[in-house]
Amino acid sequence: MEAALRLALTHLGRTSTNPSVGCLIVKDGEIVGRGVTAEGGRPHAETQALAEAGEKASGATAYVTLEPCSHYGRTPPCANAIVAAGIARVVISVLDPDPRVSGRGVKILGEAGIEVVTGILEEEGRRALAAYLTRQIKKRPQVLLKLAISSDGMIGREGEGQIAITGPQSRGQVHLLRAETDAILVGIGTALADDPELTVRLPGLERYSPVRVVLDRNLDLPVTSKLVRSARDVPVIAVAAEGAHGPAAESLRARRATLEAQGVEVVEADDVEGLLFGLVSRGISSVLVEGGAKTARAFLNAGLVDRILLFHGPGAIGPGGIAAPVDTDHIPEGFKHVRSAVFGADRFDDYERGI
Repeated sequence: MEAALRLALTHLGRTSTNPSVGCLIVKDGEIVGRGVTAEGGRPHAETQALAEAGEKASGATAYVTLEPCSHYGRTPPCANAIVAAGIARVVISVLDPDPRVSGRGVKILGEAGIEVVTGILEEEGRRALAAYLTRQIKKRPQVLLKLAISSDGMIGREGEGQIAITGPQSRGQVHLLRAETDAILVGIGTALADDPELTVRLPGLERYSPVRVVLDRNLDLPVTSKLVRSARDVPVIAVAAEGAHGPAAESLRARRATLEAQGVEVVEADDVEGLLFGLVSRGISSVLVEGGAKTARAFLNAGLVDRILLFHGPGAIGPGGIAAPVDTDHIPEGFKHVRSAVFGADRFDDYERGI
């Protein structure tokens, strides 16, 4: 199951609204078939693993990170395919909360006389499937808050735009995080001060850049910004306030038309919770919040952060610094420290809360 979970993580963030699932088929101690949900969501992991195993699947054990599907969609149910292949035993990490499945896959397997074992490495499985499970259970995307924090607890300096707090190894890790998430979000303050691209710039991973979202109440995002200029290549969503009236509404409509003419999608939302529900309707299952103390606090105060990722740099910001909205000494209640790492001269801490 550990190997199946590692396999599942290789397509994290690339399978659209479907979860990235790993499947290994083992016979007489040998892996005879392996599969991971294909980019875009199809084909599923089980059908790929069964195809590779061929006749060797008969009498074998299948290790699957998520309960095999039991409903007809664009493809037949994976549970039925497992039965037809003659698999003797299925080991599952996490049961699927999708009401179209939710135990039905296990029932199909059991009624066919297949031995079924569930809950193997379930905590690790739920972590690997966190975005999908959040979407199914909470009906919103998983929210990851990433912060780079100086040795004196700052995330930047007032009026100075982007400041390098961490080193190249940490920045590489952030680009990997971007490649694994569906959307990246910043506030308009960060967009104006830093003029960021918010893309993945690791060689070979550029095409996995996430949708870029800017909280932009008054649609102040300049058409000359890197975000707008690249909107036709990598999607940009500008989030405006709802319900403007009078001259303000006319001005907002004009700015909206200007941005839309450049390929920017404009949506309206009054709060971050409403925004998240809007994003999930667009097929977005995970959001990486990267920019701005105000934006970070908005998600923290609303109780909408599911994972906190802190990169600690060795240098100090000094006078005029912007205080981090959260740090290792002030982690919100309900979060559990799950991992630490060292990237060059930087320290990384990962906190998450249950779904």
